[in-house]
Amino acid sequence: MGRIAYVNGAYVPHKDAAVHIEDRGFQFADAIYEVIGCIGGNLIDARGHLDRLERSLTELSIDMPVSRGALSFILQHIIRVNGYQDAALYIQVSRGVAKRDFKFPASDISPSLVVYGWHFNFQVTPENIKGVRVKTMPDIRWARRDIKTVQLLGQSMTKQAALDAGYKDAWMVDNDGFVTEASSSNAWIVKGKTLYTRRAGHSILKGVTRTAVSRVLEEQGLSWEEKAFSVEDAQNADEAFCSSATSLIVPVVEIDNKAIGDGKAGPVTKALLQGYVDYTQKGEGAQVSWKA
Repeated sequence: MGRIAYVNGAYVPHKDAAVHIEDRGFQFADAIYEVIGCIGGNLIDARGHLDRLERSLTELSIDMPVSRGALSFILQHIIRVNGYQDAALYIQVSRGVAKRDFKFPASDISPSLVVYGWHFNFQVTPENIKGVRVKTMPDIRWARRDIKTVQLLGQSMTKQAALDAGYKDAWMVDNDGFVTEASSSNAWIVKGKTLYTRRAGHSILKGVTRTAVSRVLEEQGLSWEEKAFSVEDAQNADEAFCSSATSLIVPVVEIDNKAIGDGKAGPVTKALLQGYVDYTQKGEGAQVSWKA
């Protein structure tokens, strides 16, 4: 049997899953999404992801399409019916189907809900061990990056430009020269035993994994601060890394052709990667909440 997806109340073959051509997610990017990791059949940080999903919907004045309990059941059913152990689960909620118009449609239309998954290997990869090179690029995204919308063209263009230039990813930089985040992950630097990452606000998407990482840091006796840092700060840091639900912890060993530290993954990042892997192995009992 092929993959099964959920679309607006029905479980359907993945190859047949579709939304209407006038769905506002399709025409206006008027939709939000979440990606949740599943390791050993357990959803990782589901609580935090659903917290953020509800907050994003509230910011866009979109109703939850189903109750939180019902959505959790759908996620678990997608895991069961597809036989997933290690997988990524995708949730997308749009405002719904309405005649094309820039203004929001009448409130009586129903939001669209799509849930599906794919097999994903969450094992530590060579990139997690050896690190990656990144290129800094102007942050060209819209101003409400704290809302996890499907409006991802800026991130896509930025990452592709970095790949075309021979780098693995991009670190985006605001007009004042401060790093915001990577194309699909949060950016961190290490100076001594203190870690720094951008303050959560409209300028970045506050990562669920970022929240879990802060908990691991505390367990390891390390301190961290929400503080903007420049490209120069990052290049002169002892270590740098990215965090996200699917890539875990990825060391950044070079920024714009300048090596970070000795050009290798540093001890703080290595210990954090192991601590976060241990955290994910605890399953549902380890979940942390996400706060706006």
